Amino acid sequence: MEYGILGLIVLILDIYAVIQIAGSPASTGVKILWILGIVIFPIVGFLVWLLAGPRGSARTI
Repeated sequence: MEYGILGLIVLILDIYAVIQIAGSPASTGVKILWILGIVIFPIVGFLVWLLAGPRGSARTI
């Protein structure tokens, strides 16, 4: 049961990331690479996108 809930959470987060990527002003090639990374590596891809995604360079500390 726990794995099903965790899988659902990962799926929801990945869908959110893909929607955010699709709506970003990044180039089409960059969008495709980010989406492929998230689809192939769902957990690691999402975490990398969250930390260093297209908006990652625009963040200030």
